[in-house]
Amino acid sequence: MQRFPIIGSLLFIFTMLSGGQTAAKPVHVEVSKLPDGSYTLLRDGKPYRVKGAGVDGADLATLAAHGANSIRTWSIDGGAMPAKALLDKAHELGMTVSLGIDFARERHGFDYNDKQAIAAQLEKVKASVLAHKDHPALLTWFIGNELNFDFTNPKVYDAVNEAAELIKSIDPHHPTTTTIAGFDKKAMDAVTTRATALDFVSFQLYADVVNLPKYIEKYGYKGPYMITEWGAVGHWEVYKTKWGAPVETTSSEKASNYAKSFVKAIEPQARQLIGNYVFLWGQKQERTSTWYGMFLDSGERTEAVDVMHYVWKGKWPENRTPRVSPIGLDDKVAFDNVFLFSGDSYEATLNAVDPDGDPLQFRWEVRKESTATEVGGDREVVPEEVTGLIKNPEAQKITLLAPNEPGAYRLYAFVYDGKGNAAHANFPFFVK
Repeated sequence: MQRFPIIGSLLFIFTMLSGGQTAAKPVHVEVSKLPDGSYTLLRDGKPYRVKGAGVDGADLATLAAHGANSIRTWSIDGGAMPAKALLDKAHELGMTVSLGIDFARERHGFDYNDKQAIAAQLEKVKASVLAHKDHPALLTWFIGNELNFDFTNPKVYDAVNEAAELIKSIDPHHPTTTTIAGFDKKAMDAVTTRATALDFVSFQLYADVVNLPKYIEKYGYKGPYMITEWGAVGHWEVYKTKWGAPVETTSSEKASNYAKSFVKAIEPQARQLIGNYVFLWGQKQERTSTWYGMFLDSGERTEAVDVMHYVWKGKWPENRTPRVSPIGLDDKVAFDNVFLFSGDSYEATLNAVDPDGDPLQFRWEVRKESTATEVGGDREVVPEEVTGLIKNPEAQKITLLAPNEPGAYRLYAFVYDGKGNAAHANFPFFVK
């Protein structure tokens, strides 16, 4: 009697019922110290230098086409794409993912003396890790984001250490880290003494990133690290008007800062720096809608994308983004603390040039100034647009009618080349 066909049929049925899938096989990743004392990530036994971006809601295929090899997130399923779908898409594109595990923040009311709450949080960490630990695109685990913002209880880093130990016990294939806002000695002391199970430390700095190498040297930190957010000049790092509005750089000035940061803080730091994630491959509202995103909310690329294309691929993209100068408002600049009188008219101009000679289209708008006081990237409300104030909103030079209602406002200008690229500038003003 032949039984093998029956067994084969049963196996076939079982395979079909289980979705026809075999268990995913993780790719082993580790932080390795080399004979010369420098550090590197090893992925599948080979050196792996992270050239990545923080991503939320942007097209991953475009990111890969521009030359990046990795993505970071801030939570498991809180972004525009659930973690499983993100991992699958990254794997399809030959990219890796550093998955962020959301960790409660003290500034939001979490008590790190509450053992029951900590235990519940740890169970969530466990569930997240078990769900994704074997995916071949997974690179590292980020435990929390900028937990040092307004923290007073160092036990938060005891909890981070518990999470790191838990992850190691169920996923020996992927390193762990936590991110620190700025270079914070208090946080570094807590991390290096309380969260010793972490494999490396991650820093997030903006204009100040150029000083990170000397901060690390002065502190005496000898271990591996990543820079997991860097890019534009932060809104807390710029000049503020007399009424407290931060003066934002233009998209061209932002691009220059990306280049400067890479040349000074990333490119030469090969000994301890094992990778970086630029911020932000996408768009978000944080004081303005244009401050940190490398794209407009309508999807156009800005000049920072050109810079990162050059960083990642060693050449410029075929079609470049427009370049702009700061807005001039009645021959004044934003640093002049411009006060306007309700109902009066003023002239505003934006100088722009396209490197490829593409014809440019302009768009202007006025919004109320943001009153947000959030920190650490917490969600903000987009300020209301005030319409009917610009007589010729699609011209390079416009006439602005000052709003009737006194208060703080911001004039925005956008330039488009018709090829998916754009530039932007804005100008805070106050109406008396």
